Amino acid sequence: MTKHMPDIACQPHHGPQGKLNWVGMSGIELPILVKQAQASDSDATDVRLSSKAQAYVSLDDPHSKGIHMSRLYLLLDQMATQESLTPLRVKAILDAFIESHHGLSANAFVEFKFDYYERRRSLKSDNSGWKHYPTTLRGEVRNGQFECELSISVPYSSTCPCSAALSRQLIQEAFEAQFSGKEIDYNTVIDWLGTPEGINATPHSQRSYAQVKVKVAQSDHLEISELINHIEDALQTPVQATVKREDEQEFARLNASNLMFCEDASRRLQSKLDACAEYQDFWVRVNHLESLHPHDAVAIVTKGIKNGYIDDPNLMDPM
Repeated sequence: MTKHMPDIACQPHHGPQGKLNWVGMSGIELPILVKQAQASDSDATDVRLSSKAQAYVSLDDPHSKGIHMSRLYLLLDQMATQESLTPLRVKAILDAFIESHHGLSANAFVEFKFDYYERRRSLKSDNSGWKHYPTTLRGEVRNGQFECELSISVPYSSTCPCSAALSRQLIQEAFEAQFSGKEIDYNTVIDWLGTPEGINATPHSQRSYAQVKVKVAQSDHLEISELINHIEDALQTPVQATVKREDEQEFARLNASNLMFCEDASRRLQSKLDACAEYQDFWVRVNHLESLHPHDAVAIVTKGIKNGYIDDPNLMDPM
């Protein structure tokens, strides 16, 4: 004889009644699949990555005691670990969440946080190395409308334009002190410029981060590498995984050629992302981790569309 097991969640709810915006789970450990670009060509391959997921549905029936959380977990296990995540796959997961709670839920939300790794070539040498990009993929169905968002954090270097100008002034003063009133000999000047006295001041630079959120359309592609390329192409000073002397020298040249306040960096990204038709909306925060100050310099910009991302400073961190 099969023993009947009680299901408390299905029993009538006698306590305070009310609809709930979201009910579900967070911190779900899940080995997801994502497409990863290859350094050698334009092909991509599936890679399995460790993620922390969140899964929720709305509780629209005020008389119901609760949702069926195990159904959400089982659907994630079936649908997020056996096929690469794309906006279309995320939509399918959300639709399955709602269908599994027919009569209880009309809205659904899912989020995957993971570390995306990609080999990136060095600036000059033939070397390449792994770079790490914290990434979040979110999807939501609300009132029948689907939205999918890709968030990523990309490190880069920023050199202060003001500091660069002050350093040039000190170099000019050192040059004048060394050669004022003297006949200038070309080789002597060249030799002097190669000494510590010749470059007696350097501008301050710092590791910086671009945190970018983009709204993407329903498609069967999740272009993480393409978003990284857009960000690094706009900023021009990506941090390097593997360097030889020629790479370090090129990195110094790029920093000198791309002096940036945080305002400059955010406008570069704004211009780049505005030109990308595949992004329905975007939100950008640049963080310059100041070496001169104990605080950071920050700039925030959005695409500025109606009902788009909010630029409230209290909602600044997308990761």
